[in-house]
Amino acid sequence: MYFPCLRGRQFELIALRELLEKSLLSKSILPIVEPVKLSSTLIKTIQAFEDYDSKLALVINPTVGSFNSDCKNEKNTHNREKLLEMQRKEFIINAYHINPAVEKLIKTLQECGEKISNIISICENEDYITIYEKLFNMEKPVYNLIPDERIFLRRIRENIVMMDDRFKKKTRNVDYIETEDEPFSSDHLYYSDDGYVGFSDYSIIGNEYTETGFAPYAVAIHIVYFDNENRLRVRHFVSDTNEDITNPAGKFAEALQKLVDWNKSEMLNTYGINEFMRMYDNEIYPGLGTVKKLSLMHHLELIGRYLDGEI
Repeated sequence: MYFPCLRGRQFELIALRELLEKSLLSKSILPIVEPVKLSSTLIKTIQAFEDYDSKLALVINPTVGSFNSDCKNEKNTHNREKLLEMQRKEFIINAYHINPAVEKLIKTLQECGEKISNIISICENEDYITIYEKLFNMEKPVYNLIPDERIFLRRIRENIVMMDDRFKKKTRNVDYIETEDEPFSSDHLYYSDDGYVGFSDYSIIGNEYTETGFAPYAVAIHIVYFDNENRLRVRHFVSDTNEDITNPAGKFAEALQKLVDWNKSEMLNTYGINEFMRMYDNEIYPGLGTVKKLSLMHHLELIGRYLDGEI
């Protein structure tokens, strides 16, 4: 099973919602969304999981973004109450970062009658393993996301999910020109043999989070694909005229031309790729958020097909 960790940015949420609406999100994928804002897009996306009878994991104690302060703002009362209402339903699995502040949350959870066996833990810091052991010495979470490191494996042994950031993020988009094509992940091939019940990463977005974006000098499209041994690789399609921030539509057209030429031999056929082809044929520039959305949709659909035995 695949557990993509997404930071709840608008394009990530819309990607999930559109995959659900098009029946392209496999039941073998359980998205873990860490909400960074209490937005109407977040509420609509969570509602979509209930509407399409699918499970979603929601991080209750996000470590980035303005979600916590948004919840305290009176103008967000409607969204907060709607979120609390949906959190009580079975289609949402509560997920918790293990850190010094989580103990109070878990105790409150138990006082409300919630079972530990229904939650997901995310333990990425070696110093916090002791907190995990203290909280879950009797009953274990349904899934425990941990790095593939011996110090974690020695002390957290049940229901473990291999977690890593497989996207090698560059400082600037133009830097991807130096490594046009590179390995992405083989976790889907070996997680079971290594004793895990699933694998997790941050897709083609990466773990790094920033509050605000900026106009890039270059446009880059990141597309994952399987090689001849079913290992996932990622190919970066980067624009050519990268001297300044002007003409993003032209830069996108340059990067898209490379993707179209490459796919003539690769023959990838997902919704995300087909949308890129449609934009090429119709000379459409959708904006950088949509570029990321389609790349993410392609990755999740491709992995879903693999896990469902269609590849």
